[in-house]
Amino acid sequence: MIALSRILKSSTPLTLAGAPAGFLPWLMTDLARAAEARAVFIASDEISMRALAETATWFAPEIEVLTFPSWDCLPYDRASPSLRVTSERLATLAALQRRTDKPQLIITTANAASQRVLTPFRIRQLTAHLAPGARIDRDRLAEMLQANGYVRTDTVADAGEFAVRGGLVDLYPAGLPHALRLDFFGDEIESVRSFDPADQRTIGRMEEGFTLLPASEALLDEEGIKRFRTRYRELFGATATGDPLYQAVSEGRRLAGMDHWLPLIEDKMASLFDHLGERPLIVRELGVETSG
Repeated sequence: MIALSRILKSSTPLTLAGAPAGFLPWLMTDLARAAEARAVFIASDEISMRALAETATWFAPEIEVLTFPSWDCLPYDRASPSLRVTSERLATLAALQRRTDKPQLIITTANAASQRVLTPFRIRQLTAHLAPGARIDRDRLAEMLQANGYVRTDTVADAGEFAVRGGLVDLYPAGLPHALRLDFFGDEIESVRSFDPADQRTIGRMEEGFTLLPASEALLDEEGIKRFRTRYRELFGATATGDPLYQAVSEGRRLAGMDHWLPLIEDKMASLFDHLGERPLIVRELGVETSG
C-alpha cells in the first residue's frame, strides 16, 4: 500500500515504478481527494488521457475530472484544431477559474501541457453568463458569437455553431453536452432550452442560464487584429500584406490555420500551469518529457 502522506509531503520528485496502467485511476483519484490543491496527471498521449478520465469518474464520481487535450492538427498546418477539441480545452480553462469545494483532477498530455494558451485574465474576460430575463440585442449577440469563433449555419449540428431564425437563436456552446435554444421577446431572453441537434427535440429548460465560452482560442476583436497586422509586418516585411492570411485577418475573416498564429493576435500568452493555482500536485507518466 502506498502512503499518500509521503507523496503529498515530499519536497522532492518521487518515482513510482512498476505501476500497472489499471492502478493509475485509483492512485490519481485518491491523490485528488487528499491533495490540498488540484491534482494533475500528464499522460503520454491522447489514448492514455481518455482512458484515465473515463475510469476515474467510475472510481470517484464525486471528483470533478477535467480533460485538456492538445490540438488535433500539426503545428502551422493549414488546418485549425477541431471545434470539439477547442471547446473541450476552453471549457477546462474556464472551469479552472471557478472556485469549487469539490476535489479536481486535471488530466492532460505532454503536448497539451507544453503549448501556450490564453491567459487566466483573458479567459475570465471572454466568459459571459446568459439567463432568462437578460437583455441583449440579437444582432449584437450574433456579432459577439462570430467574434468569439462561432460559425453561423442554417441548422446547429455541432459544438461552436449558431443559427438565427426570427426570434430564436440556436447555439452549441463550448463545454455543454447539448445545444441551446434562446427564445427572444424583443431584446429580452424569454427562455433557454436545451435540445438534441440530431432531431431538434427539446430536452429541458435551463432556468439558471448557462456560461457562454468562446468557440476558438484565436479571437478577432479590434485590438487583436491590430496586433496581428503590426507583428506580421514586423516579422515578414511590408510585402507580406498581400498574403491571404494577412488580408483575411485584417478584414476580420476567419481562415483555416489562423489559430497557429495566436501569439501574434494575443497581447500575452500563458501556460496551462498558470491556470492551476498554487502548489498543484503533478504526476507525470514515465517517459514523458515536458517543456515550460
